[in-house]
Amino acid sequence: MLCYSSCDRVPLSRRKSLRKSLQEHGLHAELNGRTPDLSSKYSSGLQGAATEPLLNYMDNEYFGTIYIGTPPQEFSVVFDTGSANLWVPSVSCSSAACANHHKFNPHLSSTFQSSTEMVSISYGTGSMKGALGYDTVQVGSIAATNQGLVLSETESIFLYYSHFDGILGLGYPSLSVSGTTPVFDTMWNEGLISQDLFSVYLSRGNGSMITFGGIDESHYTGSLQWVPVTEQKFWQITISSIMLSGQVVACQDGCDAIVDTGTSVIAGHPEAIRGIQEAIGATPDVYGLYNVNCNEIRSLPDIIITIDGMDYPIPASAYINQFPGSCSSGFQSTSGPWILGDIFIREYFVVFDRSNNRVGFASAVKM
Repeated sequence: MLCYSSCDRVPLSRRKSLRKSLQEHGLHAELNGRTPDLSSKYSSGLQGAATEPLLNYMDNEYFGTIYIGTPPQEFSVVFDTGSANLWVPSVSCSSAACANHHKFNPHLSSTFQSSTEMVSISYGTGSMKGALGYDTVQVGSIAATNQGLVLSETESIFLYYSHFDGILGLGYPSLSVSGTTPVFDTMWNEGLISQDLFSVYLSRGNGSMITFGGIDESHYTGSLQWVPVTEQKFWQITISSIMLSGQVVACQDGCDAIVDTGTSVIAGHPEAIRGIQEAIGATPDVYGLYNVNCNEIRSLPDIIITIDGMDYPIPASAYINQFPGSCSSGFQSTSGPWILGDIFIREYFVVFDRSNNRVGFASAVKM
């Protein structure tokens, strides 16, 4: 599930490379013929863990750098808890969507192993198809060997406008297409991290991070509230209710929800979302967005999402997307389970605990 909101269409000539963006924010280390070890700079003293900085593009996409092959080839990827496969464009890709992204060349990697299997993966707004292969994948200081990955040969056109090259899925192995072991599972199976969990901190500004094998307490306040995973496929939990202005507007009898770093919005059942849009005065436009009067944001109520007896308020300043001259609702319809995307995760630091099959939430530190 990726990019449920409309992707921003920025011409290639105006796109800034991930390398340059990281340099501007002081986050990029030059390769100098080797893969940089980012753990000492970003681990905040965590032992047995590695933290990857994430770049925030307009609160719509969060992505970080990985390296594939020997010698390493650099790619920017979305770390997506709503899928379980790793894929990047390949030099064999014939789609226009691959033209403006880094492409992996397996012939330049001494550790690459090919296969004859073809894999297709679908997301909320598009799909890709490519060949399964195996190679070393480095995330921060962690190098997972013989990692399965898909090298795209065709991609949907929406990916042309993405500011990342590929997607690294962090869902359960049962979600993986073709049964390929997800990258996080390889990290744990190879003893590369000390705890079987990862945590995500998303910020509206700089400083967003994903930490593999640890929890950085500097990113949240209070204590973590743990919620059981109800189905070990997506990171699925149960929402008890959703309230607006003191009235239950959705999930009166509880509903399934997916905690999804790969979706920018909060998505839910069409009827409930329609009621929420009406309650906050959001009106549809020709592009499918729901516009809100920017001058009324301060007067709009919080959305209260109750999970396992704990209330998680989302203020209007978080669920309304604000751009120069326009504002739009961050709620969107979906036919499946509810999705708690980046709007929710920016408010609440999240720990994805595989060892205990649970998700932890705590109030995120605002930057």
